This record gives sequence, structure tokens and C-alpha cells, in this order.
Amino acid sequence: MRTTKNLATLAFALLAILPAVAAPTWLTDLDEAKKVAAKEKKDILVDFTGSDWCGWCIKLKKEVFDLPAFEAATKKFVLVELDFPNKKPQSDEVKTKNRAAQQKYGITGFPTILLMDAQGEVYARTGYKAGGPEKYVSHLQELTKQNTPEGKKALAAEAKTAAEAGAKRAAASAKVKAAIEAKDFAAGSAAYDEMYGAVSGPQKAILNMNKAILSLRIDAENKERALKLIDAALADAAGNESLVSRIKADREKVAAGENPFAPKAVAPKSGAKPAAEAKKSDQGA
Repeated sequence: MRTTKNLATLAFALLAILPAVAAPTWLTDLDEAKKVAAKEKKDILVDFTGSDWCGWCIKLKKEVFDLPAFEAATKKFVLVELDFPNKKPQSDEVKTKNRAAQQKYGITGFPTILLMDAQGEVYARTGYKAGGPEKYVSHLQELTKQNTPEGKKALAAEAKTAAEAGAKRAAASAKVKAAIEAKDFAAGSAAYDEMYGAVSGPQKAILNMNKAILSLRIDAENKERALKLIDAALADAAGNESLVSRIKADREKVAAGENPFAPKAVAPKSGAKPAAEAKKSDQGA
């Protein structure tokens, strides 16, 4: 009996001195992470996050990064968190460095997870994935196969294509805005054609709906032109019942003399400050 009691006491004593499972360490400086990665011969995982406002970022942290099973990732990666919070205090130095990294790597949505070699060269990009830490670690392990000259080249080409497409959209959007101000429907329509390119089906339906909106923005009285574009959108959307339903609802309003696309004026709140730079939250790259 005494032996059993002594063994139990010893077991409790051992449990008391055993360290708890430590949460993975996240650095907040990419330059420091490169030094650690080079020393430990690891890759780098960088989490671009909005810790106090981005819903998908919060889900990824709660469902994956904060769980003990994610510790397995530290065998392969040095972990870095670059945060872009709304309310959480940050030094000006951290804000400046994080913004520089955001611009350098073309981060447009949160969360974005970049995988890099120890020199900071990106070879893979991902975001939120459901399924828990084990599945996410397996996903990361699969992505490490892209850490080759060919993989890096392919990712760089993909990023370049995305950047060019973004620049093209921005330029076309500026032309649309100018066309609205000049009340030039032909110029605005041509800008939308430039933005969308050769599309068909639901994408062409959306193109024609944007042209209908443009038409009403330029000349709200020209109901005939807008309805013609909406009817073209209905034909293009055939087979997509959800899209057809939305377009039909808008058509009924336009036919009745309403403009469902008219911008709504919002009165500013007393003492309101200018809006901060918009941040995009999504499931990631």
C-alpha cells in the first residue's frame, strides 16, 4: 500500500516538473527570421495577418496556429507573423517594416501565407485552409516541393501575371470613372471590354450588367439602352439560375422606372474621421 502511494507521489512530482507543451515561437521581424533560418537550416513561413479585424486570419490562428499539433511545422519552418491590426498598438518602426514587406511581396489580401527559403526567396503562397493543424502541416509539406528553381520561377511568373492583370484592371477602372464624369458611354463600354477581355457565359453576363449600370449612371433616362444590355446579360447567364434570378429582379425595377444601381448618399457621422486605407480579408492566396 505504501509502495503504491509512493509511486503515485513520484508520478505527480514528475508531472509537476515536466514542461508544458510550448506554443510555437513566432518572430515579428523577417530579417531576424532569415538569420535564424540560415543558422538552423530551415525555411521560413510568413503569416501576413490582421489579428484584430480579419475574420479568416482569426479562424486560421484559432483552428491551426494556436493548437499544439501545429508545433510539427517548426521542424521545417521559422515562423514569422507580420501583423496589420486596426487597434493593437504597434511602433512606427514595425508598421513601416511591415508595410514595406507587404509592398515587396504584393500582398493584397489577408491572411496570406508565404513560404520562403532561408534567403527570403518565395517559393509558395497559400492562405486559410479548413481541416485543422495536421492537415495544414501536410499542406505545407506538399508546398515545400515547390522549393526548386523551377518552382520559384513559376511562382514569380504567376505573381507577375497577377500584378499585370491588377494594373490593367486599375487602368480600365480609371477610364470608366473618367467616362462617367464625361458622360461618354462609348468610352466607358470600351473600358469594360478592355477590363474583361474575351469572356463568355456568366462572366459576359456580369460584363453586360456593368455596362447597364454604366448606362444608367451616365443617362438615367435612357432606359431602353439599359434594358437591352440587361437582356443580353440574361441570355449570357442562361443555366446559372441564381444569376438569372438576380438579373431578372434588377430588370423588373429598371422596366418600372427605378434605378436599382443608383449610388446611395451616406451622411457623414458627426466628428467622423477619414476612412483608413482599405484592407481586404479573404481566405488567402
